[in-house]
Amino acid sequence: MSNLITVARTQQYAANVTHLFQQRGAKLRGLTRMQTLTGAKQHFFERLGPTAAVKRTTRHTDTPLVNSQHTRRMVTTVDYEWADLVDQQDKLKIIIKPESEYAINAAAALGRAYDDAVILAFTADAKTGEDGGTAVTFANDGTTDTDISAAAVLTSAIMNAKTALDDNDVPLDSRFILVKPEFTNQLLVNATVPVAASTDYNTIRAIVRGELDTWVGFTWVTSTRLPLAASTDWYVFCWHKDSMGMAVQKDLSVRIDERADKSYATQVYASGSWDGTRIQGEGVVRLRFDAAL
Repeated sequence: MSNLITVARTQQYAANVTHLFQQRGAKLRGLTRMQTLTGAKQHFFERLGPTAAVKRTTRHTDTPLVNSQHTRRMVTTVDYEWADLVDQQDKLKIIIKPESEYAINAAAALGRAYDDAVILAFTADAKTGEDGGTAVTFANDGTTDTDISAAAVLTSAIMNAKTALDDNDVPLDSRFILVKPEFTNQLLVNATVPVAASTDYNTIRAIVRGELDTWVGFTWVTSTRLPLAASTDWYVFCWHKDSMGMAVQKDLSVRIDERADKSYATQVYASGSWDGTRIQGEGVVRLRFDAAL
């Protein structure tokens, strides 16, 4: 139960609650393949490998049969919950509806949990095999892993990430890059990377807006939830939408009810169930950079 709601009483605050700065909702929703589940907690993303056409050299030849390679990646969903209570006495002493503000806070928390699941899935072992019993590590999944040694090579590192995807025949559309704010700042202010700052190459005028939207074929997404690699080193991820998958058994759900067992306090409850996996490692690139560069 929240014991801090009394700070919102009318003698101290106006008729609204100011939410502390936080990421509100999921930034990565819709940027991966998503499968909604009914009943089951597990889902298999089926994969079909490339085949080669057979050259026909004579007339009336037998029809050739190719051996299509079927593989799969398994996801087991994880349950998430959030709840807090608003006492009857507290509701009488404030002139707002705290339930709605708590619901917004709950939804924001669950949205961040969704993003965390996607970010974890970038490098977590992918489960493959008929029953998902075989683990495929990030390093052994056809992924690309690069260290950025200096701010001067930020542009070339992004170009190389693009090339790595190009070399794997990854489609040019639906490519994304997830970065910390420091990464974008380094890119925009570094004098050795004029391409990113030039309106000739970047029609969104990145310097004027102070952010990047689409550049080098990637849609840029900024997040403060990226994992720390070591000390001041952070990870950046580039991927194609179809290279990552999220299985959602239960989408975000928020309920507001009275609880008789808590003196009829109002409970705000939010829950969801999901998890993710790499479907195709060839479509994922990880960059490691030093935020102090």
